Amino acid sequence: MATVAVFDIANNKVGDIDLNDNIFGVEMNAGLLHQAVLMQQASERLGTHATKVRSQVRGGGRKPWKQKGTGRARAGSTRSPLWVGGGTVFGPHPRKYAFTMPRKQRRLAIKCALSDKVKNDAFVVLDSLDFDAPKTKQVLDLLKAFEAPKKNLFITADEAENVEKSARNIPGAKAINTTGLNVFDILNANKLFITKDAIARIEEVFA
Repeated sequence: MATVAVFDIANNKVGDIDLNDNIFGVEMNAGLLHQAVLMQQASERLGTHATKVRSQVRGGGRKPWKQKGTGRARAGSTRSPLWVGGGTVFGPHPRKYAFTMPRKQRRLAIKCALSDKVKNDAFVVLDSLDFDAPKTKQVLDLLKAFEAPKKNLFITADEAENVEKSARNIPGAKAINTTGLNVFDILNANKLFITKDAIARIEEVFA
């Protein structure tokens, strides 16, 4: 069981915490992480691109010229795919790109992502994280105290509206709670800031 330090928002050590190896010490599975990220991004695709087939293009109801005697190829409509302004053959149509993964695989992917952050020292445990009011400067001061890199993710146990509003104006900073925990946000962050309560909640759900 790994032991990591616990800090306050001013980067002062206030204690230690033991992490569950079944969650924060899982062996890396790159293929599973790739599939999980792909699933998340595919689910976010709108899939609203559309083209019109010949039956949907306006016009073309009259036969352009008679069938025989003109010397030209026979044509029944000016909206044939062969004509400029005609329909499109095999073009894209609205569809859903979303696919699902088994629940155990989804959970294992999150464990792999969290374990990767712990292994690479990109995992900071905070004693608590909550603000009296939304204020971007408080998050900037926290990031400065930890000399944080460009992209950072804050994870709280419950919804912390003030923290989320304080972080959203900072490029590369994002705050979520354990309910919205996902592989993409974890991997996309250079450093992970997580509260003790959030760790307890994650271990309660995933252990």
